[in-house]
Amino acid sequence: MIPTRQFALGTLAASMLLASQAATAEITDNEIRIGYLADMTGAYRDPIGPLGEDAIRMAIEDMGGSVAGAEVVLFSADDRNSPDVGSSVVREWIDERNVDMVTGLVASSVTLASVKLLEEENRLGLVNGAVSSGVTNESCSPNHIHWVYDTWAMSNGTASAITQEGNTDWYLLSADYSFGHALERDVTRVVEENGGSIVGSTRHPFPSSDFSSFMLQAQASGADVIALNNAGSDTINAIRTAGQFGITQAGQILAGMVLFSTDIRSLGQEIAQGLQFTTAWFYDLDEEARAWAERFRERTGSMPTQVHAGLYSSTLHYLQAIDAIGNDEAQAVRQQMAATPIDDMFASGGYIREDGRMVHDMYLVEVKSPEEAVNEDDLFRLVRTIPADEAFRPLDQSDCHLVQNGDT
Repeated sequence: MIPTRQFALGTLAASMLLASQAATAEITDNEIRIGYLADMTGAYRDPIGPLGEDAIRMAIEDMGGSVAGAEVVLFSADDRNSPDVGSSVVREWIDERNVDMVTGLVASSVTLASVKLLEEENRLGLVNGAVSSGVTNESCSPNHIHWVYDTWAMSNGTASAITQEGNTDWYLLSADYSFGHALERDVTRVVEENGGSIVGSTRHPFPSSDFSSFMLQAQASGADVIALNNAGSDTINAIRTAGQFGITQAGQILAGMVLFSTDIRSLGQEIAQGLQFTTAWFYDLDEEARAWAERFRERTGSMPTQVHAGLYSSTLHYLQAIDAIGNDEAQAVRQQMAATPIDDMFASGGYIREDGRMVHDMYLVEVKSPEEAVNEDDLFRLVRTIPADEAFRPLDQSDCHLVQNGDT
């Protein structure tokens, strides 16, 4: 159940004022220009990558291709997981193409560099791929919204459940950049809050193909649990290496902190069975999620990941906000988005807080065994739903400068 928020009336009033002021304003350049920035060729290609553009186009098409009489135009680019490349693309989009909104924003390092530019130029960012909880904590701004997940939520679901089952000694294997560091910090917090301890840790270069030495260190630690604080191909390679060394067969638990359905397909259910992890969405969540997923598969040939679903949901909500106020100015649109609950195939009763976090239920799932699966798409069993008001960092623990009182 989503709690009543004290800021809701103020937000609604502000959005109504902005909407009334902009009621006769024209859309900038008579076009709504969206930029999709993502890793198209590297570690995050499969779970997000090129197919993310299809999810965005589905949202645009579901709005009829135009909003408030203005055509919706989509640009896309490969950031190559480089903050310098990503910043350069965003700068060019703003200066040369007058882009109104940038979405995707996958690697946390790229995202943190990009959202600074968006704030400087008063454009909007819809962060779907990046996981670092700092995006809406110490790095929050009035110009971006974090939609799908974050490291606080992912660690809060998985690490708490595993530790509470009596697996108290943890070893942390983390990608050596901002995302891995944030996940390392959040997992440590959750483990220690639940009575566990960190018995060892190491960081690996991003991306990595050889995890042999890292997994041998983790195995030698004697930890109950080895936390994989990475994602995409890094997680897949680490799990495969653990299998080669018989780590799980010997009794140690692998905890994948950020996993996607594409990862499970790549690994195969024989290897991945029994893995538990937290996800923002999965296509067998309910009938509406499954129906949208089937549309996505008909278009792309693949079932969508949680980020693909988030890209569709956030883009649709953005366009609906513009349609409601007849204006594409960043702050007016953000206020309208915050004043409107998110009720779609991704989230039910979701809402946008003042720190820019879109708050919604999260889900702890377990990978089914091949014998349990009724078909190749039957991957997950729902273990438990994590209610929205428990899933994300409480505002009274926030370092975001936009949070006035630290509570709601």
